[in-house]
Amino acid sequence: MMGLPLRDVFVTLVVFASLPFILKRPEIGILMWAWLGYLNPHKLSWEFAHDFPYAQIVALTTMFALLLSKEPKKIPWTAETILLLVFTLWMFVTTLFSLFPDLAWEQWDKVWKIQLMTFVSMMIMTTRWRILAWVWVIALSLGFYGFKGGVFTILTGGAYAVYGPEGTFIGGNNEIGLALIMTIPLLRYCQLNVEKMWVKHLLLMGILLCLIAVVGTQSRGAFLGVAAMSLFLIRNSRHTWTLLLFLLIALPLIYVFMPEPWHERMASIKNFEQDASAMGRINSWWMAFYLAKDQFFGGGFECFKAPTFAMYAPIPGDVHDAHSIYFEVLGEHGFIGLALFLAIGYSAWRSCRWIMRKTKKREDLKWIYDLASMLQVSLVGYAASGAFLGLAYFDLYYNLIALIVLAKVIARKELLEQPVEERESGTVPKVRPFIVGVRREGHP
Repeated sequence: MMGLPLRDVFVTLVVFASLPFILKRPEIGILMWAWLGYLNPHKLSWEFAHDFPYAQIVALTTMFALLLSKEPKKIPWTAETILLLVFTLWMFVTTLFSLFPDLAWEQWDKVWKIQLMTFVSMMIMTTRWRILAWVWVIALSLGFYGFKGGVFTILTGGAYAVYGPEGTFIGGNNEIGLALIMTIPLLRYCQLNVEKMWVKHLLLMGILLCLIAVVGTQSRGAFLGVAAMSLFLIRNSRHTWTLLLFLLIALPLIYVFMPEPWHERMASIKNFEQDASAMGRINSWWMAFYLAKDQFFGGGFECFKAPTFAMYAPIPGDVHDAHSIYFEVLGEHGFIGLALFLAIGYSAWRSCRWIMRKTKKREDLKWIYDLASMLQVSLVGYAASGAFLGLAYFDLYYNLIALIVLAKVIARKELLEQPVEERESGTVPKVRPFIVGVRREGHP
């Protein structure tokens, strides 16, 4: 007699046990949705739970709870949210004119749900505790694969590539590399805002393992992205010299540790003209450009197919995916779609700078300053690695946009509420550190 599939049973019990709590407190639904979306615990099982629609059940329960809630139901309208809404509507329009309608509508069904939950999240996660809890869930959920991948790389001597869970956004080595690059700054944020030294040390170890895992993916795009992210991590973080010393020790050791085949693969970046994979990507980028130049609405979702390469690519028979967030959007949604996509990122970047500038001298808003600075580092990682990886619709990026919007709204409110005499004198109120300085709603 076969035993019960314990992983499947565990995930099922956790999800369905959470539903009554979600109905009372919809923010728990967002946390559960993030846990399911980033950790993908059901994909770590082997039987009935593997393809069960847990995330859909949690999302529907969360939206129903939001309708029942007595809290204000307002979308924080900022430049980012307006641009995001317009971009979503534009993607719907391009789907109407797509070259491969069946494939495009299937992808649109995934994308609009991600955007819907992004807006729902911005309506719900409106307090300090909720934002911090959300960041912790995202960081630890994705960090799990970094911890696991880092240990795997050490034990195997870097001989095998690190991959994410199959059947998810982050299943490939390139994709998990990008996700971990975006996660490292979030782990650093968590580390900055705890008091317990043992927790700080554990998080530091987690950051190191994630760095090892990124290198262990053997992804050249991730390798370039982690370099850019590390520079901005040092630039934006508190305790700059300590972090700089840590990275100056850790990164060369990781580099030396990796085997010769890995070094040869990374060295091929300099000689990309001789690399078939790199030249295939460039061929797909030219295809996207010529397609967008010819088709005002682009080709619609999933347009990187043999017929479009036959019509627009310099080398018609060399068919590849976009392998770039920018050319993916350009090919699928045209120049207008790319302009909107870039405007969202640029606006988010500027909002981070505004938050950091306005809250730098406010001790009570240090948590927002740290959040904005680390979110900006995550944006750098996404922008740099994304130039070589096709994850334009990755929900983590849009969650980061939501967090930036929420942080800016709270910062504005707190700055306006500061007494005039304090603003004029430059004095700032003090606040206890995060570990217990953040109080849950309804708790003393």
